[in-house]
Amino acid sequence: MKDAILKLENVSFFADGKHILEDISLQIKEGEKVLFSGPSGSGKSTLLKLIGSVISPSQGKIYYQGNDIENINPYDYRKEVSYFFQNAALFDQRVEDNLSFPAQIRGEELDMTRAEFLLEEVGLSRSYLEKSVNDLSGGEKQRIALVRNLMYQPKVILLDEVTSSLDQANRDVINQLIDKLIVENGITVLAVTHNQKDMEEASRLIKIEAGKVVEESDE
Repeated sequence: MKDAILKLENVSFFADGKHILEDISLQIKEGEKVLFSGPSGSGKSTLLKLIGSVISPSQGKIYYQGNDIENINPYDYRKEVSYFFQNAALFDQRVEDNLSFPAQIRGEELDMTRAEFLLEEVGLSRSYLEKSVNDLSGGEKQRIALVRNLMYQPKVILLDEVTSSLDQANRDVINQLIDKLIVENGITVLAVTHNQKDMEEASRLIKIEAGKVVEESDE
């Protein structure tokens, strides 16, 4: 059995005097596809933000590869644990500018070969590099945002209802790429979803209600 790549110990989060999450303990193995489900407002997205180091726990600890994430440089952590928002924002420029950004912050040049490969993986041609983001549909924007997140291969990807506003065709394109990355590269996926098909295809389903884990099932 693979070791836990992520471990949560008694994690709680309070805001405005309210418990959003309470006493969450989980272990996530490398290469798992874990889906979080539950009613709106139950704390699912907050849990993903905690794991993504977007916010910090009020109590408890989160460990990545055995290290407390509070002791890991956030820049280094986010290179390996990539958070993908529900409605990912693109810069008001060309697609190529967006795909170049991960390289720019590393002081490197855009890997055009990888960019073209990933665009093809999500059903978009090389010609999209020259397109203005203002000319893209919602589904195309989400696919471009995913490619941007994958220009440098993360070890963990966090998906916060990223396909909820998409039609089935766009949803399938994104899910197929994610599943391919799990199989071929062993990445770990944690996702928030309400989609029944996504839940059926997960290797592990965790249900959260009122900030607590109430049910956990494995395939």
